[in-house]
Amino acid sequence: MNIPKNRGLLALAIYLIIVGFIGAFNVSLGALSILVPILAIVAGVLLLMEK
Repeated sequence: MNIPKNRGLLALAIYLIIVGFIGAFNVSLGALSILVPILAIVAGVLLLMEK
């Protein structure tokens, strides 16, 4: 398995895995739930910066 060199795609992949896991298994992250939207913002910014 190859890890993408584009950090934006890597952050997006991690975000999608977390969101899918939360949705599929109805997992509550509690206080860590703030990380999901922050990760989405980071992924979006990195994708825009790297074009």
